[in-house]
Amino acid sequence: MSLPEDPLLAYLLRLGDDNLIVAHRLSELVSRMPELEEDITVANLSLDHLGQARLLYSYGAEVEGAGRGEDQLAMLRDERDFLNAVLVEQPNGDFGHSMARQLFVDAYQVPLYEALVESADATIAEIAQIGAKEARYHLGHSSAWVIRLGDGTEESHRRMQAGLDALWPFTEDLFAADHVEAQLQQSGVAADLENVHQRWVTTITEVLNQATLTLPVDEYQRGGGRIGVHTKHLGHLLPEMQNLYRTHPGVSW
Repeated sequence: MSLPEDPLLAYLLRLGDDNLIVAHRLSELVSRMPELEEDITVANLSLDHLGQARLLYSYGAEVEGAGRGEDQLAMLRDERDFLNAVLVEQPNGDFGHSMARQLFVDAYQVPLYEALVESADATIAEIAQIGAKEARYHLGHSSAWVIRLGDGTEESHRRMQAGLDALWPFTEDLFAADHVEAQLQQSGVAADLENVHQRWVTTITEVLNQATLTLPVDEYQRGGGRIGVHTKHLGHLLPEMQNLYRTHPGVSW
């Protein structure tokens, strides 16, 4: 697949797809969390990400001008059309594994949205104001659990470290930049991913230090999500997520 010709549309899809896919992963955790309160919390986290995806898709549909809406962008695109980072599509695994993924995502979205609040695109800036508030709350939640598990029992420490180590090779895809970001950053629309990355590293390091965990050092990184090249997991996720809409196109209730 080739990226949309309009860099703004490509950028909106990248941000929207990140939120939609992580929202689905979080929804899979409902009724499987270690505490009843956490079931409610994870459902709310999922809805936050879904709400962000809807705003980004709605604006993307407007930019595209092809008659598609948010539902069509979410439910009628195929795997190679999705531009999410490969990190967000990774399966939940155990609780420590899921919290590791969320920490990596949340620590990325906080500086991203805080930068986009100053975007030259008024609609993106407005969306980012909502996203920044939610992302800061999300980061507080995932950080607290990583610290609690990392600095807990020997077994919780081992599992938390295992989750971090397993997901580390997918983190750099969050910061993969090409002509899309370069062009939009030059015009003041997109965030500077180098600055976002620097703040991300600082946050992750601080949290892991408090959790008595070790920052992974694996140099291998699996990218490609930003140009539609994904891991096998997205291919399994999409049929489940899109089944109802594809079975009954245009359904509403």
